[in-house]
Amino acid sequence: MKTALITGVHGFIGRNLAAHLNQRPDVRVLRYDLDNTDAELAAMAAEADVIFHLAGVNRPQDPSQFSTGNVGLTESLCRVLTERRCRPLVIFSSSIQAECDNAYGRSKRRAEEVLRQFADQSGAALAIFRLKNVFGKWCRPNYNSVVATFCHHVAHDLPIEISDPDRQLELIHVDDVIAAFLATMDCPTSVPHPDHINSYTLTLGDLAGRIQFFHEMRRSLAAPDFSVRFNQQLYSTYLSYLEPSQCEYGLNVNSDARGSLAEFLKSPTFGQIFVSQTRPGVTRGNHYHHVKTEKFLVLAGSGLIRLRRIDSDETHEIPVRGADYRVVDIPPGYTHSIANVGPGEMVTLFWASEPFDPDRPDTYFLPVELRAAA
Repeated sequence: MKTALITGVHGFIGRNLAAHLNQRPDVRVLRYDLDNTDAELAAMAAEADVIFHLAGVNRPQDPSQFSTGNVGLTESLCRVLTERRCRPLVIFSSSIQAECDNAYGRSKRRAEEVLRQFADQSGAALAIFRLKNVFGKWCRPNYNSVVATFCHHVAHDLPIEISDPDRQLELIHVDDVIAAFLATMDCPTSVPHPDHINSYTLTLGDLAGRIQFFHEMRRSLAAPDFSVRFNQQLYSTYLSYLEPSQCEYGLNVNSDARGSLAEFLKSPTFGQIFVSQTRPGVTRGNHYHHVKTEKFLVLAGSGLIRLRRIDSDETHEIPVRGADYRVVDIPPGYTHSIANVGPGEMVTLFWASEPFDPDRPDTYFLPVELRAAA
């Protein structure tokens, strides 16, 4: 079993890393942050097989804290390791700002130099990741992440400020960073190059637009293209800024004598999902489609699905029950219906291969049972 020390464990990346390492039965996690003492740091560092050095300062009230928080802590860590002749793998979370001539960048660059000197003298393995614009759950808004700030403000119906919508951003997701960290821990002789962490480039305006789209999903029911990994990661980040009390919402329910029906979600890429409650003895449908296809799944109650190809007299009947979780495909060119044949309400989940378009509905009334047409 490996022992891993995380410095800055209460920070954004630290919290996410700890959550991933907690899933590893082969890793024991030691945690260091501002509430620990120097003696505790020394004791933990001496036990560690790998140190994820994430602690640091990037927006202090006093600029002198750049030196104490980024350089001083790193020097203390290396001094302890040298005194105790420890040679753990050190994985350092640096910043792309280390390439810049500002107080923060200079402090991160100096911390890198301290670590390289320790590694050269001790023979310890060292991996330095110069990270840029990391986003994901638990990042602090109104601090140093535009993604966190936009997500928090939009989730809470607060205005956002966009200084330059055309400004380009390069973003990386925290889970991709952690995947690179863990790959380094598991195989320190094959350290992933920081440039190999998957990144996304988009404009500030595009970023704001996507987050606003997520906010409108509850009203529009339109989902983004989740085959795009960035949309998955950004949407999950947005949801992480909702308060628990904001996590529930209602659907627009259409009710009539047959029961009720509500759309749930739709997208040009996967179609449309809706759900219905049907009263006993009621039949829905009696229509067909040329291209659109559907799937029916009865979740509660008992139903009877009838199908007839529009150029045939032969009717097919398929009994369905909520207890069975049986899905029925509705092919194109078949008029179809679903009847509630049970004593109570029938709940059905429907999927259609395309969202309903009133200008091109591809839905044509035609009774399944020929005697009903006479």
